[in-house]
Amino acid sequence: MLNRIFAFILIIILSPLFILVTLIILIEDGFPVLFYQKRIGKNLTFFKIYKFRSMKKNTPNVPTHLLVNPERYLLQIGNFIRKTSLDELPNLINIVKGEMVFIGPRPALYNQDDLMSLRVAKGVDKLKPGITGWAQINGRDDISIEKKVELEEEYLYKKSLLFDVEIIIKTFTNVLFSKGVSH
Repeated sequence: MLNRIFAFILIIILSPLFILVTLIILIEDGFPVLFYQKRIGKNLTFFKIYKFRSMKKNTPNVPTHLLVNPERYLLQIGNFIRKTSLDELPNLINIVKGEMVFIGPRPALYNQDDLMSLRVAKGVDKLKPGITGWAQINGRDDISIEKKVELEEEYLYKKSLLFDVEIIIKTFTNVLFSKGVSH
């Protein structure tokens, strides 16, 4: 419940930033401003994750790393909002809806069967997905799915308020330096 309340407060506080990013996307490429995608939540349930759209409207709906020449699909602001994780701001809506929390494993795409089978084997699927997490700050896009799940399992067993504070602090420093962001 605290996650939901804090997310709602953050949406209000960050509303000028939401409006600014919205206007820039609208001017460059029109509606829709938000991109949503089917993701896997706690206990293998599905939900739609909300993000600011960083890619052009005609972009195929596949993971970025599977696109041939993904740069040609990026909006002018796209790279910036990805590197700074501003595209993730609408995830706060998912938290308010109770589908996500601030700290947990990043929600897998609906078709990432390899990742999900590893998460189920390690019990990580029991965690609600988060905006950031232990795996995010320890490699993000630069680590294998096996290492990612290993770090998520470590979080599962070490989860505490103090550990969460450490993850939040490291998230902000990683975002500041775009650490681990490859696309």
